[in-house]
Amino acid sequence: MNFRLIAYLVSVLVVFLGLSMILPFAASLYYRDGSSIAFLSSMLAACALGGLVYTLTRKQKEYYLSHRDGVAVVTLGWIVAGLTASLPYLFSGMIASFTDIYFECMSGFTTTGASILTDIEVLPRGILLWRSQTQWMGGMGIIVLSIAILPFLGIGGMQLYKAETPSPVADKLTPRISDTAKALWRIYISLTVLLIILLFAGGMSVFDAVCHTFSTMPTGGFSPKNASVGHYQSTYINFVIILFMFLAGINFSLHYKLVKGNIEHYIRDPEFLAYLFIICLFILVVTMDLYGSVYTHIFDAFQYGAFQVVSLLTTTGFVTADFESWPDLSRVILLICMALGGMAGSTGGGIKIMRILLLVKHCYLEIIRIIHPHAITVVKLGRLPVPQSVMRSIWGFFLLYIGILIIVCIILTALGLDMLTSFSAAASCMGNVGPGLGSIGPTENFAHIPTAGKWIMIFCMLLGRLEIYTIIVLLIPGFWKK
Repeated sequence: MNFRLIAYLVSVLVVFLGLSMILPFAASLYYRDGSSIAFLSSMLAACALGGLVYTLTRKQKEYYLSHRDGVAVVTLGWIVAGLTASLPYLFSGMIASFTDIYFECMSGFTTTGASILTDIEVLPRGILLWRSQTQWMGGMGIIVLSIAILPFLGIGGMQLYKAETPSPVADKLTPRISDTAKALWRIYISLTVLLIILLFAGGMSVFDAVCHTFSTMPTGGFSPKNASVGHYQSTYINFVIILFMFLAGINFSLHYKLVKGNIEHYIRDPEFLAYLFIICLFILVVTMDLYGSVYTHIFDAFQYGAFQVVSLLTTTGFVTADFESWPDLSRVILLICMALGGMAGSTGGGIKIMRILLLVKHCYLEIIRIIHPHAITVVKLGRLPVPQSVMRSIWGFFLLYIGILIIVCIILTALGLDMLTSFSAAASCMGNVGPGLGSIGPTENFAHIPTAGKWIMIFCMLLGRLEIYTIIVLLIPGFWKK
């Protein structure tokens, strides 16, 4: 393990995060909200500390980044990113407890969207913008961002990319990994700019449009309003955000191929077709369940049902209605959405549609083998056979996901939470969703969770964002042996 190189790379990340605070710092000056000193102090502290470590570790005798080093950089980078992001909250004194501050920051970077804030709108605008900006940076991955903008991180870059990219198989679009990261970020930024324009055209202020866009594209869910997107009571805004949540939940490699002029890749991609089918089916079921029982007009049932299905399936977590009061069938569908997540290679969390699709196909083939014992069957994704090593990894991930979910649920129940809240909190944080059911519903928050429970959920957020294996492998003694 090259600890010197790991410290060197993480220090660069800290400096970058310090410099990235210039946007909320500028906003705090413009709005005169009183948080400018906190941001200036945070920028200086982050750049000074990161710069010091960088200076002490920059003279490397060996620049080779092994797979183990890559995993360590990604995990440590995420933990340190949360600590760096906490500086503006600490210096401003807006949140008293460090546990609550770190919970909010980790929820931001992991794009979970769970919050301990009871009144969001009292926060200074600089803090609100920083809160959303952490999600925007975490959405495509601050490690991938580092690869894109810092050429010298191209050394061993594939190790970082594989450890950070939320996909069963890392999709390298270009020969150089730095070019791949840049291509993804160009698409990400282009969609970001387009969404800001559309939201502003729909009546949002520039500030609100930027904050909501910074939370929509990474499927994060932080909003500067207590009532989330429901604050605006706008059909136009609802459907614009539905569209972009849907786009953010798609594998970005498909968007890249569309830019290259290959639109047919969408209709040929089995995961995209499954993603589209699940969304349409769930919207239909929820709409019919809400019509007559909650909403008297079919269009209202469709609008609010579609928004919550897409929001929770893509693990964004925005809300336009109190779905905690919806019929049981709709709530069960939404709970399933929390677990499923978006496509592999998207900014969404959850188990991912690709894994579910391959698990279902594998189970079906096992049934076929019982009927035809001598048949030669292979799991395929489209026309391509899926290697056994990939299937073993997917089954392992699925079992770990369910096992950890159950353990966390038991622990949260032991801490005094009711069963529904415990299960939905575990599912929400593991899936990087945000809102849940019970006492953490769409109109509630996580402030009442015991301190020990908050740290457990912080751990769950990291597990979900880094796809479990990246974290679990660090807990195995053999990982640290030469």
